[in-house]
Amino acid sequence: MAHPITILDGGLGRELARRGAPFKQPEWSALAMIEAPEQVQAVHQDFINSGAQVIATNSYALVPFHIGDERFKEQGPALIRRSGEVARAAALGTQVQVAGSLPPLFGSYRPDLFDVSHVRNIAMPLIDNLAEFVDLWQLETQSLIAETQAVLALLPSDDKPRWVSFTLDDNTLHDTPRLRSGESVENAVKAMLDCHVQSILFNCCQPEVILAAIEQANRVLEEQAASDTVRLGGYGNAFVSAQAENATANEGLDDIRQDLTPQAYLHFAQQWRAAGASVIGGCCGIGPEHIALLSRELH
Repeated sequence: MAHPITILDGGLGRELARRGAPFKQPEWSALAMIEAPEQVQAVHQDFINSGAQVIATNSYALVPFHIGDERFKEQGPALIRRSGEVARAAALGTQVQVAGSLPPLFGSYRPDLFDVSHVRNIAMPLIDNLAEFVDLWQLETQSLIAETQAVLALLPSDDKPRWVSFTLDDNTLHDTPRLRSGESVENAVKAMLDCHVQSILFNCCQPEVILAAIEQANRVLEEQAASDTVRLGGYGNAFVSAQAENATANEGLDDIRQDLTPQAYLHFAQQWRAAGASVIGGCCGIGPEHIALLSRELH
């Protein structure tokens, strides 16, 4: 039996930028958390009004990669806590769940920068200061299985669902889907089953590459008799071009494609749903208007 659909929010950072909120590199969406948390709450609220059933805390850029080592040490815990407070305030009085966003600790798309010796120092302030406000944990834009495993091992035994979302190599449209590390989707899914995660997702890659990953993941779940207990999903980005292997997330703003209208994005989401996905939303460049159409049509 197919899992019921759950609609996620869209790309918080680029939506803040589109609205003229404080936003620049290298801080990315962290700058609005620092200077204009009320605008962050307003975006959360608009995604909720559009039908999102889960919103992610604006903690993605609250890591040294974006705000620097010193600011992270001095202000990081308070900013992370504020991101939880703001998301919880937006969801107040609704049945919307708040996901604690746990980002790649060493930069998006850069599995080569992973340093296991620094995982705890970066991850624990995020976990400790979000725990009070979140209903589930959502590891996002994961490029490397080892980093994902290291962060999952630090999560508290709080019975909150654990969701993991991997980012895919954008250049695998006509090839076997793989993570940006080069690791296979098959191995990533098997590793997550060993970690007892509840949802395995794919995000921050072009929507064209997500379908094959969901199909591959679904085959693994069926082989492991886990398709009834583990959910699959996707939330693609709207970047014009594929991300290069040496791409970094704070060198500049990627252009947003004009062809990925709400209706066009819905077409991809419907394919994912038919392939077994039940958790669907949007990443960078996917706004409230996209989420509103997903909510209407997928339900």
